[in-house]
Amino acid sequence: MKGMIALGALAMAAAVAADAWPRDDAETMVRHETGQAFRPVATKVLSRREAAQARLGEALFADPRLSGKGTRACVSCHDLATNGASARANDLAPDGRALAFNTPTVFNAATSFRLNWEGRFRSLETQARRSIENPAIMGGDPGVVASRLGADPAIRSQFVAAFGRDPNAEDVAAALARFETTLITPDARFDRYLRGDTAALEPQALRGYRLFQSAGCSSCHQGVNIGGNLFQRSGVFHTLTDPRAPIMRVPSLRNVETTAPYFHDGSARTLEDAIRAMGRSQLNRVLTPAQVDDIAAFLRSLTGQYRGRSVRARE
Repeated sequence: MKGMIALGALAMAAAVAADAWPRDDAETMVRHETGQAFRPVATKVLSRREAAQARLGEALFADPRLSGKGTRACVSCHDLATNGASARANDLAPDGRALAFNTPTVFNAATSFRLNWEGRFRSLETQARRSIENPAIMGGDPGVVASRLGADPAIRSQFVAAFGRDPNAEDVAAALARFETTLITPDARFDRYLRGDTAALEPQALRGYRLFQSAGCSSCHQGVNIGGNLFQRSGVFHTLTDPRAPIMRVPSLRNVETTAPYFHDGSARTLEDAIRAMGRSQLNRVLTPAQVDDIAAFLRSLTGQYRGRSVRARE
C-alpha cells in the first residue's frame, strides 16, 4: 500500500507474542523499544550551503521547465500542501495513459533504503534524474533542462549561490535531492510516545500498536520510517493485487491515513480495507472488525507535521 504493501510474515510473529508486553505498563514498553524496533523521526539541521541547495531544490520541485513539454512539475503528482502524493489510484503520463504504479508519498522518502515501489533507485539524486528523463513521468532531457534554467538570470543566481557554478544536469538532481531530505514529518503522536509521552496514544491506538506487533505487522514495518527498509513478496499466503506476487519495497506507514487509495495499484480504497487485505494475504489471518479498528487507530497515530501543519489527505 502507499503505506502498506507488506505488513509482515508469520515467521516473525511468534517472536512478538500477544502477551510480550505488560498490558498495564506502557512506560516499560517505551523504554524497551526506543532506539530498537521503532524510532522517532527527526529533521536534520542543514549547513548554510545545504540550506541554499534545499531552497533551490524547492523552487525546482515546482518548476514545469523540468518536464519535456513544460507542462508538469514534481508537485503535479506530489502535493506538498497535503499528503506528498495525490488522491488518484494511478496518476497519468504526459500522453494521458495511467501510470503502472500508484504514486508514493515523497514525505520521509529520504529515510527509505530504496526508492519507488520496485526499489530500483538507491539515491535521491538518481531517482530525481530518472524521473525527469522518464517519458511516463516528466519526459525531459536533463541537459536541455539545465540550459533552460541557465537562461533565467534569477534561477541561475540560485545555482551559483548553492553550487558555485551555472546549472548543469547533476546539480539539478542534487538540488532536488537536497530538498527532499527536508521533507520529513516529525511530531506524530507515535513519535511523542516513543520519546516517553505515554499519554500520546489513546487506549485504542495502544491496543492497535500491540496487535501490530503480535500479529507480525512489525516484521516488515519497523525502524524510523515504519517500513521502507526491506523487500517483501506481495501475497505471501493469498493473492493481494497481482497473481504473479511481485517483490516490492516495503513502503513506509508514516502518514498512511492520508494517502488513500492503497497498495502499488491503488486497489484498496480505505485504510480499513487495506488492513483486512494485508492480514489475509501477508499474515494468513482474518482480522475481526475490532482488531481492524484498533490497528487503524494506531496507524492514524503515525500522522506527522510538515512545516507546522498536520499532513492531510488530498481531496
